[in-house]
Amino acid sequence: MGVGKSTIARILSKMLGVREYDTDRMIVAREGREISKIFEEDGELAFRKMETDLLEDLKGYKPSIIACGGGVAMRTENVESMKRQGKILLLTASPETIYAHVKDSTNRPLLKGRMSVEGIAELMAKREPKYMAAADICMLTDGMTPRMVAEKIVEILENSTPVSLETQK
Repeated sequence: MGVGKSTIARILSKMLGVREYDTDRMIVAREGREISKIFEEDGELAFRKMETDLLEDLKGYKPSIIACGGGVAMRTENVESMKRQGKILLLTASPETIYAHVKDSTNRPLLKGRMSVEGIAELMAKREPKYMAAADICMLTDGMTPRMVAEKIVEILENSTPVSLETQK
C-alpha cells in the first residue's frame, strides 16, 4: 500500500509491451463501489474472496502485469496461483514514506483508525512474513521515482540477476 504499485505497473506495461491489470481497480469496476464501501457493507472476508476469484479469472492473461492489492499475498491459495502464473514482485518502502503517500487518502479501510506511521508500521510487521515468503523479487522503493523502479525491474529481468534484490537510493 502506498508504494506506487499501480503507477509502476502502468509504466512497466508500456516498457515491456504487455497488458496491465490492477486488481483493486478491477474489483471497484466490477462491484460499482469503492473498496471502503465493500469492506463496510460486505466485510473484509468478502473482499478477499473477490480478490481470489479475480486472480483465477486472470490466469489466462499472459503475458501481463498484475498489480495486486496488499492483502492478496495473505492467502496461501493466492500466492500459489500467482507463483504458477509468473514472478511475484514485492515493492516496499519505509512506514514514513508510505504515510507520506497515503495520509490524505480516505479509501484505505485497513488504516481506518490507525492512519499514522505507527499504524502503518504495525500493519507492515503483521504482513511482512507472508510478503517475504511470497516474493521472488523484493525492491525497496524509498527515494526512487516510479520510472526508476520500473527501469530497475526491467534491468533485473533482462539480466537474469538473482531474484532477491533490495535496491536503495
